[in-house]
Amino acid sequence: MTSLSPRSRRPRGFTLVEVMLATVLLAAGLALAFATLSAATRTATRGEAMAQRSERERSVENFLRKRLIGIRPVPFAVDNSSGLPQRFMGEPTRMRFVADLPDYLGRGGPYLHELAIEDDVRLTLALTMVLAGATVEEPEPRPPEMLAEGLKSVQFRYRAMAEDGSMCDWEERWETTDQLPMLIEVTMTDVDGREWPPLVVALPLSTASVGAIAAPQGDLQ
Repeated sequence: MTSLSPRSRRPRGFTLVEVMLATVLLAAGLALAFATLSAATRTATRGEAMAQRSERERSVENFLRKRLIGIRPVPFAVDNSSGLPQRFMGEPTRMRFVADLPDYLGRGGPYLHELAIEDDVRLTLALTMVLAGATVEEPEPRPPEMLAEGLKSVQFRYRAMAEDGSMCDWEERWETTDQLPMLIEVTMTDVDGREWPPLVVALPLSTASVGAIAAPQGDLQ
C-alpha cells in the first residue's frame, strides 16, 4: 500500500491571487458599509434639522398668532398733529399695538407690544406697560424678547375693509393709527432663502369697520 510522503500531506496555502481577491472583496464590503452608514447618518441629521426647523416655525407663529388675535383697541399715545389716540402703528418691519400680557411673562394687564427687526436678522418683541392711554416706564424694564433669529427678511402687511364691504388691497403701512386693521400678514424668510408659511391673522376687535376707510378694492387672498 502506497503511503503519501510528508510533502504531499502538507496543507495547501492560499495563492497570492486569492489573497488579493479576498482583500479587494473585503475593501469593497467595508466601503459599501461605510457609504450606507454615512447615507443613513446624513438622512437622520437632515430629518432632525427639518423637525427642529418646523418646531421653531410653529412655536414662533403660534406665539405671534396669539399676540395678534389678542390686540385690543386701547390707546398707548396721542398723535400730536391730529390729537387722535394711537391704537395701532404698522410699518413694513415694525408694529406697535396693545394686548394683554400673559401671566407667565409678567403681571398681566395691557402692555404695548413692539415687534421689530434688529440687525436685519432677528425678530424681537419689546413690552411696555400701558396705563390710562400712555406707556409707563417700569423701574427695571425688561429687555426685548428674541422671537426668531437667522432671518433674511421679515415683512408686515395690513388690510382694511372698503366702503362697499369688500376687502382693500394689502398695504405695507397702516396710516389710520386710531383704528385697528382687519387683517395682518407676517412673512419671514431664513438666511438660506427658505420661506416660512405666511401667517395671516384676522383681528376680532378690529375698529376699521365698513365705511371707515376708503381704499382700492381687492378680493380676499
